[in-house]
Amino acid sequence: METLKTGSDVLFILLGGIMVLAMHSGFAFLELGTVRKKSQVNALVKILIDFAVSTIAYFFVGYSVAYGVNFFSGADTLVLNNGYELTKFFFLLTFAAAIPAIISGGIAERARFYPQLVATFLIVGFIYPFFEGIAWNQAYGVQAWLKATYGEEFHDFAGSVVVHAMGGWIALPAVLLLGARYGRYTKEGRISAHPPSSIPFLALGAWILTVGWFGFNVMSAQTIDKISGLVAINSLMAMVGGTLVALFAGKNDPGFVHNGPLAGLVAVCAGSDVMHPIGALAVGGIAGGLFVVMFTLTQNRWKIDDVLGVWPLHGLCGAWGGIAAGIFGAKALGGTGGIAFMPQLLMTGLAVAIALVGSTVVYTVLKRTLGLRLDQEEEYNGADLSIHKITATPEREVNW
Repeated sequence: METLKTGSDVLFILLGGIMVLAMHSGFAFLELGTVRKKSQVNALVKILIDFAVSTIAYFFVGYSVAYGVNFFSGADTLVLNNGYELTKFFFLLTFAAAIPAIISGGIAERARFYPQLVATFLIVGFIYPFFEGIAWNQAYGVQAWLKATYGEEFHDFAGSVVVHAMGGWIALPAVLLLGARYGRYTKEGRISAHPPSSIPFLALGAWILTVGWFGFNVMSAQTIDKISGLVAINSLMAMVGGTLVALFAGKNDPGFVHNGPLAGLVAVCAGSDVMHPIGALAVGGIAGGLFVVMFTLTQNRWKIDDVLGVWPLHGLCGAWGGIAAGIFGAKALGGTGGIAFMPQLLMTGLAVAIALVGSTVVYTVLKRTLGLRLDQEEEYNGADLSIHKITATPEREVNW
């Protein structure tokens, strides 16, 4: 029997949703600071419109796919339990909308605007909630099978795998299908530097994300009686571990330093409620190093133009976090127990497979129909001109 939710529960999860909503401004400023100056307007518009499209997709399709709940009834039924289901939708929407925000950083500066909105709708409406339902709503009996086979279900408290690994691995096929930005890699094998337009904006975005992450993680309890200070401190320790390792591994590079805490926070989401703080520090530190090494390899050796490094940051660190929960959550390493390694490994692998297959299908179809890539002139001028160009005429003066 479902437990009745109080007004305090509604307020608790609503505040969590607001904090994660604020994180989307962090995504915007992180991308704004990382891309070249001519692409800043496009980056800002893209994040906001992606969130709007995500809301429509998740409200009308995705939430029902994941949880079997829809809102096609009278408002009098929607306010049961103080409207808790509605605020839960809002909270989980902010998670779902993080997927296109993650993808946006990987495909920045050369993706066409409107085809990407179509991709956003399909990903948030169908691909993401398909796995979300498996992981968080017992869909298709996968969790029950893991429990029967290995003694424990897959555990992902705040979305290392469900949100971040899915987002990063969905982004990878899009990045590969788009190809590198014009002039990024020469035929002779040289790399053209495309330096960030603003380290202060990049840092601001990282700070907004870092602060909001405590809502992302702590409020994943979803009711106030389940809140745990362990989650908050583990988030802190993972953030610090990621920052310090990224500082040294990245040789003081400010881009690495400000992505280090994000790598640690991505990795700790899954096991933040079961790890010891020292374990969380180790998990975050490994994630910080993993990001620096893999971002460097991706850009320099493999010539994959993942602008913000979303595949190493979210895809790899998220997958590491899912697996790490099965390691550092064990009582032998100071964790609370109640978690097993094999379910973590298998479900992380399933998430990667669903993300890769779903993304490849969506972006291949869009590439062959609507087209994904800006032409060289549009990219040279800064992005999709249909939304980037601001003109003022005597009849229509634009004042900012």
